[in-house]
Amino acid sequence: MTLEQLRIFVAVAEALNMRAAAERLHLTQPAVSAAIAALEERHATRLFDRVGRGLELNDAGRAFLPEARAVLAQAADALGVLDDLAGLKRGDLRIAASQTVATYWLPRRMAAFAAAYPGVTLHLEVGNTAQAVAALLAGEADLGFVEGEVDAELLSVERIGGDRLALYAAPEHPLAGRPLGREDIAAACWVLREQGSGTRNHLEHSLHARFGLTMADLDVRLELPSNGAVLEALGAGGLVTAVSDLAAGPRVAAGLVRELDCALVERDFLLLRHRARRVSRAAQAFLDTARN
Repeated sequence: MTLEQLRIFVAVAEALNMRAAAERLHLTQPAVSAAIAALEERHATRLFDRVGRGLELNDAGRAFLPEARAVLAQAADALGVLDDLAGLKRGDLRIAASQTVATYWLPRRMAAFAAAYPGVTLHLEVGNTAQAVAALLAGEADLGFVEGEVDAELLSVERIGGDRLALYAAPEHPLAGRPLGREDIAAACWVLREQGSGTRNHLEHSLHARFGLTMADLDVRLELPSNGAVLEALGAGGLVTAVSDLAAGPRVAAGLVRELDCALVERDFLLLRHRARRVSRAAQAFLDTARN
């Protein structure tokens, strides 16, 4: 088998869809299908069950997936050694980040790194905190930057920045312009980020610390997958959300949303690294740039 076949297998196993895997890998769907067929035929083992128009990993596929990921991670480490020997004149650095960090904190630092090391290609995968953690554990990212709580023994966690979470609503919302109490929070109608996002996790921590509330106490009407989406939903009126002041700032300045009077606990941005994997020269150089 080849590394390319392993990459294709992992992509298909994660997407459970040939077309989606092909788009992710920038390949044609027939090429992806042919690679999977060749892998299965060469080893006389089916890795997927074809259920209707969809795919499901069978027992063999589920057993093979962590091994395939481990081989790809080792190959990436080997390439990192060669890149180090090239003195950062070429190479790749894979970064996984949650949305707020990726949108408002990383771009300037990535631009500074790209200017200093034009031969190193930066790859950024944006999701939520849980997805960034999964990418690091699977060997699919060299560095992670998140704003949510992380509980993974295999990862080192270091504070590298921060922001402030606040509550927002439409300017005409009944809660605007006065301090909020526990009853106001519990009675409000909410639009929130999805489970697994750092923003949602931090809101839960803050409300419990200040008001003794849990997420079960909130009337959550909508869950949306980005800061922009939840802020846009406020335009319909009647809803309250919690996002970073970095995300809400432009809309506050334009008069589209208003910050509510309810102080929340400040939030850390966290750097994640896998304890068992070496830090490449490219990764270290990026960290040096990010800390300046």
